[in-house]
Amino acid sequence: MAKQSPIADVVMHPVRMRIIQQLSGRELTTAQLRDALPDITQATLYRHVAALIEADIIAVVAERKVRGTVERTLALGARLAVADLAELRAMDTAQLRSMFLTFLGHLGESFDTFLAAEDPELRDYLGFGMTQVYVGPDDLPKLQAAINEALAPYLSDRPGTRRLGLGSVLIPEPAPDTTRGAKSSDRT
Repeated sequence: MAKQSPIADVVMHPVRMRIIQQLSGRELTTAQLRDALPDITQATLYRHVAALIEADIIAVVAERKVRGTVERTLALGARLAVADLAELRAMDTAQLRSMFLTFLGHLGESFDTFLAAEDPELRDYLGFGMTQVYVGPDDLPKLQAAINEALAPYLSDRPGTRRLGLGSVLIPEPAPDTTRGAKSSDRT
């Protein structure tokens, strides 16, 4: 059995995934994070924030005194909440499924929040689909770099913009079984 990767230990929790998504592309104070996630109790939120800080997935980028306490401003840390190739290989099937279902759960929650707003103007920003691409082992890093370059101008808040969630999933298709359908006498 494969050992679970350290990043999976930290981010597979649905609350932590939601915190990471809230901080994607922006900095928030702990109060703003609480406002963005009102269904999570303060103690639970702070416990998960502490775990994410300890794992260097989020970072404290500023602190200021507010009425005798210290208010922290948080952002994504040096280690983004993405499992790298070695960590993905270290996970067994159940762990991969759990991490993917956590991602899908957050995606579904985001869509439900969009629907609950019942704002027809938001539909102008909605889009989803699936495209098949063909890549070799050397192509994937180039593709990811090109996507990152294309998205770079849109990763920070600017006047007149709206925050959108952009999810991406790469799911490789297994090679076709060329022996299926062949007669047993045709196989050598």
